[in-house]
Amino acid sequence: MIDPVLLLHALILGLVEGVTEFLPISSTGHLILAGQLLGFNGEKAKVFMIAIQLAAIFAVVWEYRMRLSHVAATLHSEPASRRLAVNLMAGFLPAAVLGFLFYKEIKGYLFNPIVVASALVIGGVLILWAERRRHAVSTPTVDDLDWRRALAVGFAQALAMIPGTSRSGATIIGGLFLGLSRKAAAEFSFFLAIPTMFAATAYDLYKNWRLFDVHDVPLFMVGGTAAFVSALIAVRTLIKFVSRHDYTLFAWYRIVFGGVVLATAYFGVVDWGAGH
Repeated sequence: MIDPVLLLHALILGLVEGVTEFLPISSTGHLILAGQLLGFNGEKAKVFMIAIQLAAIFAVVWEYRMRLSHVAATLHSEPASRRLAVNLMAGFLPAAVLGFLFYKEIKGYLFNPIVVASALVIGGVLILWAERRRHAVSTPTVDDLDWRRALAVGFAQALAMIPGTSRSGATIIGGLFLGLSRKAAAEFSFFLAIPTMFAATAYDLYKNWRLFDVHDVPLFMVGGTAAFVSALIAVRTLIKFVSRHDYTLFAWYRIVFGGVVLATAYFGVVDWGAGH
């Protein structure tokens, strides 16, 4: 029988993934930090953390299943459906190309708690800057987005290859700088996560499938279920939240959390190691 402690770790990491994947606070960063604290690290753990992201993406697919089904069914007849498909392709390309070219370097040098904490703090400062500048909305809904802005959001998303930056945070804040409303930026971030994370997960599993065997299935089931349910709740909550509030709360959370990690590392309170 599988170690119940490992199942507990899988449950905790699944919840962490689901709650943080679509909030602008970096799911990868939180998974690296949580894994380090739990002692759940190493090459297999890294791939597990990437794989449970797939379950979180399925939560977005489920939440927007009617919209996605409509787009697929009307791709050849409705300009709005074709525009969304083109925008997703444009937004997906930068991260796909750069991720493919620099996969080894990213995995080898950036997946550690100190990089994560630093990126959390820097990202938090950028969010505060984005929120305090004048926000002129030129793209009120996702349907108003054009491919040029979608491509620019895609380049912002590529910054999230640095763990701790936050894929959703980069795309949402990039969208705000480009004139998207808060709701449009959040929804396009959700949609863009689908091709991006499906591709990232598939590529990671392809590169590392030898690390897994049938005994890992319970870990994936527990972690994946926790990630799906908590991600579904997080997506619904974020859309409601940004309809009435800005992202300042998330900015301060990033700065405080990242600062605590850096401070505990500097003063030797916690041995964060290198995350390997």
